[in-house]
Amino acid sequence: MKKAVILILLVLTTKGYSQFAKNMFSKDPIINLENWQKQRLYFGYYLGFNSFDFKFDYKTPPKGDIQVKKTTGFNVGVVADLRLQEYINLRFEPGLYYTKRDLYYPEIGNLEKDYLREVNSTYIHFPLLLKFSALRTGNIRPFLVGGMSTTLNLSSNAKSKDDNFQQKFRVKQWTSAYELGLGIDIFTEYFIFSPSVRGMFGITDELIRDNPANGSSPWTDNIDSMKSRAILINFTFH
Repeated sequence: MKKAVILILLVLTTKGYSQFAKNMFSKDPIINLENWQKQRLYFGYYLGFNSFDFKFDYKTPPKGDIQVKKTTGFNVGVVADLRLQEYINLRFEPGLYYTKRDLYYPEIGNLEKDYLREVNSTYIHFPLLLKFSALRTGNIRPFLVGGMSTTLNLSSNAKSKDDNFQQKFRVKQWTSAYELGLGIDIFTEYFIFSPSVRGMFGITDELIRDNPANGSSPWTDNIDSMKSRAILINFTFH
C-alpha cells in the first residue's frame, strides 16, 4: 500500500513538472497572463533575505580595521508598480527589514564588553525604483532595476543619552542609499513570480559619535564615516 502511494505521488509530481516545463520552456509555450503587465497599476508582495555590512572610512589609518560579522536577515513588504511605458515601470516597495551585525574592535582591550558591539537593526525601508524590462520571451521576462531609497531605523538608539562608554552603540534614525539589481519575471498560470537580487549602497554617514564630555572615544573618534551596504534577495508575487 505504501509503495503504491509513493508511486502515485511520483507520477503526479513528474506530470506536474512536465506540464510546468512545457508551459515555460517549450518552443511554443502556452502564454500565461498575457495582458497582466499592460495594466496601468498593479500590486504585489515580497518575501526575502538580506545580508547587511558596514563600510568604514577612517580619519587616520588604524592598526586594524573594525571587523563586521554579518548574519542573514529577512525582508517582507508590498509592491506598487506603475507602468510608464512598455519597457519601463516605476516601483514603490516599502518593507520591513531585520538584520544583525557584530562589530569587533581589534585595538580595544581584551574584554568583550569593550571590543564587541552588537548592532541590531529593524528597518522600515522605502525604495523608489525604475524597472527596465526586456522583451518578453514566452513566459520569461528579465529586467534591471535601480533607484534611490530612504530607511528608518527603529533600533537606532539615536535618542539615548548613553553611548559606547555605557556599551550603547548609536546610529542615526534616517539614512539614504542607492540600489541596483536584476531579476526575472516568470509568468505562471495564476500569478507572476519574480526572484531578484539587488545591491544597496549607503550614501549618508549613519554613525552618532560618542559624547565628548566622556573623553576620547576609541569606538567613534577615528571614524570619518560609516555607511550601510547590503545584498537583498527578494521573491515577489503579483
